[in-house]
Amino acid sequence: MQVSRQRATLRLQDVATAAGVSIATASRSLSGAPGVSDTVAERVREVARQMGYVANVHARSLAAGTSRSVGLVVHEIGDPYFAEIASGVLRLGGEEGLTVQICHTGRDPDKELEQIRSLVAHRVGAIVIAGSGFVDPALQAAARQDLQAYREAGGRVAVIGRHHLGVDAVLPENTKGGRAIAEHVLALGHRRLAVATGSRGLTTIADRLAGVEEACTAAGVDFATVQVIEAEFTRAGGKIAAEQILAEHPDVTAILAMNDDMAIGILSVLRLQGIDVPGRISVTGFDDVAVAGDLAPSLTTIRLPMLTMGEHALELALKEPAARPRRRTAGHELVVRDSTGPPG
Repeated sequence: MQVSRQRATLRLQDVATAAGVSIATASRSLSGAPGVSDTVAERVREVARQMGYVANVHARSLAAGTSRSVGLVVHEIGDPYFAEIASGVLRLGGEEGLTVQICHTGRDPDKELEQIRSLVAHRVGAIVIAGSGFVDPALQAAARQDLQAYREAGGRVAVIGRHHLGVDAVLPENTKGGRAIAEHVLALGHRRLAVATGSRGLTTIADRLAGVEEACTAAGVDFATVQVIEAEFTRAGGKIAAEQILAEHPDVTAILAMNDDMAIGILSVLRLQGIDVPGRISVTGFDDVAVAGDLAPSLTTIRLPMLTMGEHALELALKEPAARPRRRTAGHELVVRDSTGPPG
């Protein structure tokens, strides 16, 4: 077990150091590329064998233009947010003649690691990880090591969201968006607020909640008085959160959902209970998925350019590696619709 773990975390740099050569020489020696003497190449290969290092030769093929497949890791394939991101990746991938393999993690760090390893084993040339990272860096430590080894072997990686993976990233303006949606609700006069959110162990949630807290503080509202209800970051989770809010905090006049999927679940519960939106309770979302404007009432939310985010993430993954991780910010826009109004 220990030997297997050591092999999984070995890097090309480790082999190069042990053999007393550069990373480039180690790479050429292990791949059989020209430019290295037979004696040096054999020494490097022997060191690699002794250390248990196995080079992922196919991962390097993207840089050579020969690998035509990429992997996309999403949290919830049924969530419209990820569906739209996937559409962006698929659109650019199609233009580039790439095959895209999509994996689903359910926001489980162990499952995420399993899917990353599966994609590497299936010899994809690049990996895009869409969705939130985890607040605790330890939850992604193993994935960071695996992806580092994969990149050293020539693979490419980019993420969407704030992660602790040390790779290129497309960063949605989650904190600014959280502040903007809360400012809108506070400006309408609401002071008895509830927030329906996914796990606060996700960086996306932490950032969006930070923005809501900033707005509350600026408006003189003690954030400690805001009811924050944690549930699954899904439509079903939104329903559970809405039922809890109505049962335990019946005086709430506005519910801020930290994604549109939860907001849709909240609206369905309010509709079933005959509660007028926005007359009795205002509801907001976050993301602006395609259906948000077609709901009844239509959903006030924060628009993120999800399709573009998917395209930009794949663009980063297809670029030549940089010395330091690149960052590309995705903007936000407050979209006011029918689900919000002054408190009744």
